[in-house]
Parts: sequence; C-alpha cells; structure tokens
Amino acid sequence: MAQVGHPEREFVAIHVGGTNGKGSVATLIAAALRGSGWRVGLYTSPHLVSVCERMLVDGRPIPPGAFAMWTDRLRPEIERAEASFFEATTAIAFADFAARGVDIAVVEVGLGGRLDATNVITPIVAVVTTVGLEHTQYLGETIQDIAWEKAGIAKAGVPLVVGALDAAARRVVAEHGRDVGAPVDLVPADIVYSGPLALRGQHQRRNAALAQRALERLPGPWRVHPDAMRKAFAATTLPGRFDVRGSMIFDVAHNPEGMEVLAEALHALGPRRPVHALVGILSDKDHGGMLRRLCPVVDRLYLTTPASAPVERRWEPATVEAAVGPCAIIVEPDFDRALARVSLDAETVLVTGSFHTVGDAMARLPGFAPLG
Repeated sequence: MAQVGHPEREFVAIHVGGTNGKGSVATLIAAALRGSGWRVGLYTSPHLVSVCERMLVDGRPIPPGAFAMWTDRLRPEIERAEASFFEATTAIAFADFAARGVDIAVVEVGLGGRLDATNVITPIVAVVTTVGLEHTQYLGETIQDIAWEKAGIAKAGVPLVVGALDAAARRVVAEHGRDVGAPVDLVPADIVYSGPLALRGQHQRRNAALAQRALERLPGPWRVHPDAMRKAFAATTLPGRFDVRGSMIFDVAHNPEGMEVLAEALHALGPRRPVHALVGILSDKDHGGMLRRLCPVVDRLYLTTPASAPVERRWEPATVEAAVGPCAIIVEPDFDRALARVSLDAETVLVTGSFHTVGDAMARLPGFAPLG
C-alpha cells in the first residue's frame, strides 16, 4: 500500500467475511449503494474466467491494460516482498479503486480475516456471514478457531453484523467483536428477505437479509433508502451462484455446506429430469461430504478435473467413488470430454464443485462467460 500512496485510505469501505455467502452479500450491498447514486467499487474473489472480474467499479471490470499497468508498476515490490497472488491483486484493486475515484468500496475477505490482505482497511461496517470448516491448515482445526480468525476483521467502533452461525462460532465472533469495541449485531437465523430478489434460492434470501442489516447499520451520510435497496436487490444477479441459464445451472458450491445449500435449492427448483452434474473439486476439499449431499438430487455425476486448477490442488476423481455411496458416477478426467458428455441424454445440466470448474465451463460455452 505504501508503494502506491496508501489508496486504501482514499475511499470508505465495507468489509465482508465468512465461509459461504460473502460474495453474494457483498454484491447486494454494492448494488444498493450504486442504486443510491454512489460510485462503488466491488472487490471479490476468486474469479471465474478473467482476473479483471475481481475489481469492479459501478459494475465495470478493471480494463486489462490498467491491470497490466498496475502489475508492472508493483512488480518490484511484489517480488521483493514475495507477495502472494492474492496480496498482489488486493493491492492492485485498491490502487484501481482510488484511481477510478470510487466513493465507497465493498471488499470481500479472501481467506480467514485476521491476517487476510484485505484487513488493511478500516471499514464503516463489517460483516461475518457464516463459519464452516475450511482451510484448516491455515485457520485452525475447529469451528471456534476458524470463527476467531474470521472475527479478526472487527474494529473498534465499527458495527459488526453477524449472520447465521452455529452457537459456538457465534459466541466466539460476538465475544471477539465486543473485546475490540465493535458494536455487535447478531442477525437471527430465521430472518429472511421478503422482497423481490433476482438471486435464486432460500439461502440467497438469508444473504439478502444480512445485506439489508449491514446497509441499515451504515452511518447517516451513507444510508440507503429502502426503495433503492429493494430495486437493486430485485435486479442484481451474480454469475455462478445458482445461476440458471436455460437448461444449464452453474453453482460454485465448493464445500459441504455450500453443496447442501445447492441441493436444497435444486430440490426446490424441481428442474426437468434427468439431471446430470459435471463436478470438479479441488484436492483439499471434503470430496465425500460434498458428493454425498449432491448425489440424492441428481441422476448422474460426471467427475472431472478443471483445466485451470493449479497442478498442486488437482484431485483424483477416480479415488473418491467409494466415498460417495450408491450413485451413478462416470469418471472422465479430461475436462473437455466431460463437458461434451454431460449433456448427453440430460434435460438439465448442473456444473459445480469449484470456481475453476464453473469458470472453465463458462469459458468454453458460447455466450456464458461472466464478462460476455
């Protein structure tokens, strides 16, 4: 940040962390702010097809030329500090937001919270959406450990809005928030948004309720009129989040909790059968736990390896069949062949398992890429 003049201090920010739902919550908050006339930056991760998707200003991604310029300018510092990819893109995002003159930015946490690169900001509201077992090699082995790391975005005097966590995680987050002097707002688990919502699924109504509560906690000058919020929520979509496009559904369910929510949404939708699912999961995920939740709501699983997945994080789909239980499974490691086969004899095709899987499929299907 110092190398580019501390751009993170040049705009107001809202910080959104959690295990699942944080991208949807961040996107809804940004849409409502934009609908109120503010110039709004939105930083999310990971991307589906292009890294430029991560850095939006009023819905427009950073131009590739600008991304290249910031990369070139920061390269010496990136190399000197041995910065991670996410640390580098966070610096580029904040520099881009300042250069494009945003009034306010909605910033999604990358991993954890306390030590996440985005935690250099001091927001006016912070949000923790959910807490699940993820990235245990970095965040700790228990829900309480992970909750404590995610609560690390809490700041003195900054409202901390907390979503539907289990009792142990909720207690940890609330206690940490109060310890640092953050006003804690615990949103009841049964609260859902009742207005018109373009995002599909009951889980998105819970996310929208959380976004609404965060907007209500904004200080006076940034307060969003309820009509502007309702209009924004009714029009806002998000690629890859129970994204129904004709006979295809894309969803970036990348952990057991996400897959359970996807299964519930699919059951509620009642798509035309048979439903075939193209699934690619990264090696550090709970493969059996994810597939066991998905299997009952689809008719056939095609297990594959997304081409864009880092080599060190690629799973071996043939080794997980036994962990799934009774289910019609076809293993096709070659992604392009799997994508071609999954639609055979299917009325509905679901693509899921990771951002890499959904992004690689969208990039190969004409007209499906998030940025057109």
